[in-house]
Amino acid sequence: MNYVQLIRRLDEIDPIAYGKSRNFTDGAVTELSPYISRGVIDTKLVLLHLVKRGFKYYHLQKFVQQMAWREFFQRIWQTEGERIHTDLKQDQGARFQKGMSLSVDGGATDIEVIDAAIEKLKSTGYMHNHLRMYVAFITCNLAGFYWHDPARWMYYHLLDGDWASNALSWQWVAGTFSSKKYIANQENINHYTKSNQRKTYLDCSYEELAEATAPAHLLEAVDLNLTTNLPAAAPITIDSSKSTCIYNYYNLSPEWRKDEHANRILLLEPALFERYPVSDGCIAFMMEQCKNIEGIQVFVGSFTELQKHTRTSTLYYREHPLNTHYKGIEDVRDWMIQASLPVKGSFFSFWKKYERQIEKQYF
Repeated sequence: MNYVQLIRRLDEIDPIAYGKSRNFTDGAVTELSPYISRGVIDTKLVLLHLVKRGFKYYHLQKFVQQMAWREFFQRIWQTEGERIHTDLKQDQGARFQKGMSLSVDGGATDIEVIDAAIEKLKSTGYMHNHLRMYVAFITCNLAGFYWHDPARWMYYHLLDGDWASNALSWQWVAGTFSSKKYIANQENINHYTKSNQRKTYLDCSYEELAEATAPAHLLEAVDLNLTTNLPAAAPITIDSSKSTCIYNYYNLSPEWRKDEHANRILLLEPALFERYPVSDGCIAFMMEQCKNIEGIQVFVGSFTELQKHTRTSTLYYREHPLNTHYKGIEDVRDWMIQASLPVKGSFFSFWKKYERQIEKQYF
């Protein structure tokens, strides 16, 4: 959808229904996450739109809290830097496998709703958050795979892939960024997916499940071969009398400096996508969102290579943990929560600290 249609979509959000049903796979979710992850819109913009519609804080509390998770994860990435790739609070455990479960990758876990969700993820780039937790539980806590490769696998397919949210959510499930590992039995899965599968290896009590051995078919590993097919490199034209606004995979906002007469460049760095590969569907979604930005040109190469084309132009870019090697003028992101760095501890300590700030600032 184009930007005008996206803003109209904000009028369709029912935050009250969302608060009551978000954990169910047929709940009143917004499916705005890909647009937030790609920086087309920000959490603050969404909140301000809902406030303008007349909702009070008690209507929006659960909705705002879920958006706060996203900002919390980003702040943790800013605070921890490269450590986000390691177990942040406690080890997953000595007994784990590298790689990815072949059965999970192939959607052959034998849990029907999970296998259907994996197929949908690969075909559409979408998976409900609760199902993501189930997939991570089966992969890490039952089959015993180390969280990092499976997190890369899911990030690769997700249209709303955000490395902070994705990696730290997998760590939360695996117990490396939380106080305990997450588990879910078949009764829980049936409840939140409104399914009725029985007699599976998850159809037992939580006490039994905590001591259970994974079925053999979940243990076979596959080495991930995740590659990104970037657009072909093409010449760009830079007007040296104008400033240059640099966009990337995490910043595709058509509103950012829109009134400035500037060169507009989508910077796609191969080295970045080699480390954080994404699917063809994700690249297609990114390029579709670029159509909202008038006059944008695509540059495939490193930031240093781009600098050679923009020597006399003032460079602007937006704040993000993957932009620390950029040179120029950094614009602070439009955060919903004005948090002071470093951010440490749990999400709920973060939420307790800043919830009152949100209520006072916006309501």
